[in-house]
Amino acid sequence: MLSKAILISFFITSSVGAVFIFGKPIWYPYYIKLVGVRTVKDVIDHYQEDTQSRLKPYLDQAGFRQLPAALTMLAIKDEKKLELWGQQHTGEWVFIRSFPVLAASGKSGPKLREGDRQVPEGIYKIIGFNPNSSYHLSMKLNYPNTFDLKYAKLEGRHQPGTNIFIHGKAASIGCLAIGDRAIEELFVLSALVGKENIQVVIAPSDPRKKQLKANRPLPWWTNKLYQQISTAFQPYSHQKYSLTQIF
Repeated sequence: MLSKAILISFFITSSVGAVFIFGKPIWYPYYIKLVGVRTVKDVIDHYQEDTQSRLKPYLDQAGFRQLPAALTMLAIKDEKKLELWGQQHTGEWVFIRSFPVLAASGKSGPKLREGDRQVPEGIYKIIGFNPNSSYHLSMKLNYPNTFDLKYAKLEGRHQPGTNIFIHGKAASIGCLAIGDRAIEELFVLSALVGKENIQVVIAPSDPRKKQLKANRPLPWWTNKLYQQISTAFQPYSHQKYSLTQIF
C-alpha cells in the first residue's frame, strides 16, 4: 500500500495539469480526505515561522517593527504585478514588496458576467480565507461589490460572476494566481493583520504612470470606475523608494 507521503507527493506534482484540464482537480476530495481539513489557524501555525523569515527583510527595509496596521494590495494587470503596501501605526503607507502575477486570464477592462474569463477591476475587500483551496491557499474578494452590482442592474446583467480569489499555483480563470510561496506569505500576513484592515485595488495599468482611459467597446461607465481606481492609487507613491525595493 502506498504511503501517505508518496500519495501527497503525487497529488502535489499532478496539480498543475489537473487545474488546467478540470478547473478544480478531480482528485481534490481524496487529497482532503487524506490530509484532513485545515483551519486558518492551522495554516498560520504551519507557515508563520517560514513566511516571517521570508518577509522580514522587506518589512525591516520598510521600517516595520511590528505588524502593519493595515495592508493594501495593488494589482496591475498589464505589468502582471501585485504590490504589497503596509500602513505604519502613524498612518503612513509604505511599500513592502511586489509579487509577480503568474496567471490572470482576460484583458483590459472590468468583469461583466459569469464565464467571461475576466479579472475584475475596482476596489475590493478580502472577505474570506480558504485554507483548503485546490490552489494551495486562497483569499476571496468581495466581487461583485456595490459598484459592480449597481451597473450590472442598470444594464440588465443578472449574473455578473462571483468567486474571485487571490490564490496559489500558476493557473487561473478570472482570478489572480501568484504561486504557492507568495500566497503563503500574503495569506499568513493578511490573516494576522485582519481582513477588515485590507484593501485590494485591481487596475488595467498603473495610473501613477499614465492616465487610465476607457476605449470602446468598454462600457460607458468605465471611465468613472477608472477615476475611482486612480484616486485609490494616490496614497501609494514610489518616489521615495529605490529601484531595488520596487523590483
